[in-house]
Amino acid sequence: MEGLLPRLPRGDAVTDGVALLGVRHHGPGSARGVRAALDRYAPQIVLIEGPPEADAVVGLAAEPGMRPPVALLAHVVDEPSRAGFWPFADFSPEWEAIRWATARGVPVRFIDLPAAHSLLMRDDSEDGEGAAAEDESDDGPGERVRIDPLAVLAEAAGHDDPERWWEDAVEHRRRGEHADPADDGETADDTDDALAAFGAVAEAMGALREEYGDGGHPQDAVREAHMRLRIRDARRGHERVAVVCGAWHVPALAATTGVTADRALLKGLPKAKVEITWVPWTHRRLSRAGGYGAGIASPGWYRHLFTAPDRPVARWMTKVAGLLREEDLPVSSAHVIEAVRLADTLAAMRGRPLAGLGETTDAIRAVMCDGSDVPMELIRDRLVVGDVLGEVPEGAPAVPLARDLAREQRRLRLKPEALEKELELDLRKETDAGRSRLLHRLRLLGIGWGEPARSRAGTGTFRETWRLRWEPELAVRVAEAGVWGTTVSSAATARAEDEAVRATALAEVTGLAERCLLAELPDALPTVMRVLADRAALDADVGHLAQALPALVRSVRYGDVRGTDAAALREVAEGLAERICVGLPPACAGLDTEGAAEMRGHVHGVQEAVVLLADEGLRARWAGVLRSLAARDRGMPGLLRGTAARLLLDDGRLEAGEVARLMGLALSAGTPPQEAAAWTEGFLAGGGMLLVHDARLLALVDDWLSAVPAAAFDDVLPLLRRTFGEFDAGVRRTVGELVRRGPAAGSPEAAAEGAPGFAAGLDEARADAVLPTVRLLLGHDRPTGGTAT
Repeated sequence: MEGLLPRLPRGDAVTDGVALLGVRHHGPGSARGVRAALDRYAPQIVLIEGPPEADAVVGLAAEPGMRPPVALLAHVVDEPSRAGFWPFADFSPEWEAIRWATARGVPVRFIDLPAAHSLLMRDDSEDGEGAAAEDESDDGPGERVRIDPLAVLAEAAGHDDPERWWEDAVEHRRRGEHADPADDGETADDTDDALAAFGAVAEAMGALREEYGDGGHPQDAVREAHMRLRIRDARRGHERVAVVCGAWHVPALAATTGVTADRALLKGLPKAKVEITWVPWTHRRLSRAGGYGAGIASPGWYRHLFTAPDRPVARWMTKVAGLLREEDLPVSSAHVIEAVRLADTLAAMRGRPLAGLGETTDAIRAVMCDGSDVPMELIRDRLVVGDVLGEVPEGAPAVPLARDLAREQRRLRLKPEALEKELELDLRKETDAGRSRLLHRLRLLGIGWGEPARSRAGTGTFRETWRLRWEPELAVRVAEAGVWGTTVSSAATARAEDEAVRATALAEVTGLAERCLLAELPDALPTVMRVLADRAALDADVGHLAQALPALVRSVRYGDVRGTDAAALREVAEGLAERICVGLPPACAGLDTEGAAEMRGHVHGVQEAVVLLADEGLRARWAGVLRSLAARDRGMPGLLRGTAARLLLDDGRLEAGEVARLMGLALSAGTPPQEAAAWTEGFLAGGGMLLVHDARLLALVDDWLSAVPAAAFDDVLPLLRRTFGEFDAGVRRTVGELVRRGPAAGSPEAAAEGAPGFAAGLDEARADAVLPTVRLLLGHDRPTGGTAT
């Protein structure tokens, strides 16, 4: 890394047979420097900053099925939520050291503080992503001060942008646009100077620690003491030892500290039994924006710099052009050529050795995106950061639940991916039904791989739409869920039974019953049904019953679709509906405004549930309850009376004349304006087309509104604005036009002749002309002749 710190004297990276290679985590320039230094020094053992428990699984890094980015995952056996990640990308210096050593049969050991200690010492406020953020830890004299060593070094070199300085000093060092692909960007001089360059890094970190102190992180002293002890152990059997660690630790590891003092620091640390394995990781989680303390701003760009054999800028522009073309944006070869030229010109004007991310971004925005930042967001998300998801070999240690999940994913051809995708399922197909079962079971276990979404293919109950995105943290969720069982099915069943027993509200149990049916967990249903029956028998609150009924009825419906026996659920649902019919009228009396609004939501939910149950006797009883609500004029909130009248009208159980009578009573002069406005809100909440097609109702509303006293108008206006604001723009415009025409347009006499804009009678010939198109849209048959437009 020649040129990194030209103003500082070079130090020696090798002392007493130990080469201390201080790196920037996930820095491709550091990775190339480590590879060159290892080739030059040829150590007999390689020590890496990381949990020593990983020594048992480090050999898997050489397996063919291992593809970065990956991470070591360690968790406490009895408490899987206490977990830590140690991520590696293919451009991480630590990963490069592991691959170098395993390819040559050189032993690899991890020397950081064991996870058995560090997982118990970590504060709850930490992000829990493994290795401490060496790039942001420090201590100042007198008080703890957080610094960014990269920013301090950049400032010392006269740069105001740490990332830009890092690119110039390390990433682009001797990387010419016309480098020979065969040498992978390295020269003989690079190899000769590799160890001396790490000596310069050690000198720089030593100066920083003298200025800001040694205790940047609470665990730094303990971790460094453990690393020094492991280095001493390695020196006893090997003449040449290489240590790859965060650059911040190099001065502490080179210090001459006594063994007794180091062991004293480690005495009495808390300890737990831990398990460790490899898990897939993503570039997005390597990003600093993803919350990872030692993360980088542009993992996709860094990976490109590390893997591009030559002409990195031209190759990057080609990638960008391909992405934009996939999004149907017009990008040609000429755009790519001009963008490369502009990036090179900007780099020369800014005095940079090679166009960096800033120059390429400016060139892309100007040439390919016409100055727009919208495509740039796509480029940043897909390329600069990226959605690369790593892979681990099948032989990696895993809890039994994780192995069963992997088998199910292979069987159902449902591969985890880092990029969010939408999955349309047809439950009539066996594979899609199996995918639905798996996703619902994982949701029961708290493993949020998929989230249900609104289907764009149709509204049938045999369709489901999911949004899938695999996040590395789900590996921890799988480990946590392993306490419930060894398979996804058994674990979901045990978790559902436990949730049912611990549920405190009736709606929780009914919702759980619905989820059990969706996940097809017949073994859990007996326990859920027993708890449901007990809760329903003891709960006398009509609001609770009404809140619980919709989920229960959906369970009955989905049970029929999926071929599940839902007879017991139907019996409970019908019993709840009967109790609601009896208790709803007295429960609605005397409610205040907030209570009436909440109850209106329950009434709508019960209406939908009763319709889905398809029991004519129950529908008739429910209609009777709604009639009693609509007809009461004392003690019943106007919002509920209007809602009941509208539901009856929509269900065809109330004639237009009766509706007009109820509205006339509600909007009469003897009714307080606020109560009348509440009735109007409840009645018109389902849509305003009634006022367009029924002139009598429009005239009643118009006459009432015109007669509202000025003193009460300010109190009524918010309710009316909320009511009419829910109408479609076209409906509001038509109502306004009818009112503008005056009373004659909305009078009962005009209504008898037909509403304005509509004929007095039906033109059967014109109506027949649209029937072929309607049949075609509904899929009943095909038009027999002519073309409908």
